[in-house]
Amino acid sequence: MLNLARDIQSLSSFKRRTSEFIDQMKETGAPMVLTVNGQAELVVQDAAAYQKLLETIEYLEAVTGIKQGLADVEAGRTRSLQDFQQDMQHKYDIPGSDYTAG
Repeated sequence: MLNLARDIQSLSSFKRRTSEFIDQMKETGAPMVLTVNGQAELVVQDAAAYQKLLETIEYLEAVTGIKQGLADVEAGRTRSLQDFQQDMQHKYDIPGSDYTAG
């Protein structure tokens, strides 16, 4: 959670106290908002917290995709593997195979 008193700093303050702020970000895991002329301009974050953020986004995208797939199945928005194979063969000019799902 962003702490407004601690995690919003001016860019000039960040430049003067960089190592202190880096230690703070590593300790808290919270990003820091840097301002220029009183306006939020940049967000700085330690690498571990950023990696965790990316992993969380990837996980949520996977969950969303799974939920959409389940909703499609429930709503009957599906097609057979054979139909899919035929569509892909036609779309990408792939010769037919002897394999059929079965």
